[in-house]
Amino acid sequence: MRSKPSGCESRKGGCAETPMSGSFYEENHEAYYQQTVGIDPAPFLEPLIRYLPPASLLLDVGCGSGRDLRWFKERGYRVVGMERSRSLARMAADHAGCEIHEADFRSFDFRSLPCDAILLVGALVHVPHESLSRVFFHITQGLRPRGEVLLTLKEGRGFSSLPDGRVFYLWEDQPLRALIASWGFTILDVQRQISAVRPKDVWLGYVLEKPHHEADAPADPLGEPG
Repeated sequence: MRSKPSGCESRKGGCAETPMSGSFYEENHEAYYQQTVGIDPAPFLEPLIRYLPPASLLLDVGCGSGRDLRWFKERGYRVVGMERSRSLARMAADHAGCEIHEADFRSFDFRSLPCDAILLVGALVHVPHESLSRVFFHITQGLRPRGEVLLTLKEGRGFSSLPDGRVFYLWEDQPLRALIASWGFTILDVQRQISAVRPKDVWLGYVLEKPHHEADAPADPLGEPG
């Protein structure tokens, strides 16, 4: 399978620019692929699979190596990925054997890609706290009512930075739960797990369900009609 370039033109109401460290993942695609592709994703993906009907269509945003796409595909689910790094998108397509959209989630029109579930496994770690709600609503525009989201973020306060220039925005469980509640999403499952890459890092994982009716959701911070 080959990756598929997708239109990424900004539009009114799209997500504000955030320091996504995008160049890091393109410039270091081979090292990042090797660092992540061999990790067993079962501990953080299995909580989601309990809520998915067979043959659901999953969209993996920021799919990286394609590891998680392959895991779900091997279990009979339909999968499609999205990756900003061109090189990683191509590697993910080869590894997972599925379609990968080469796109920036900040500007992609997700209404053109309806799905049953969305994976946000570490995809939003570079999004500043004040932008998370806007980015989340933007990405979930194509998610069907009562669809699921797997959201994982790093635990902590404030932010942390690495020598390579990447900035990670950290979250505490209770404030994050309150924010999720304000989105109108239901929390189905919560996990707290040690990072397989950096043992000092802790990941918070949430399986979320979208409201059944649009009227049940709070006002869209994108300022757009549903």
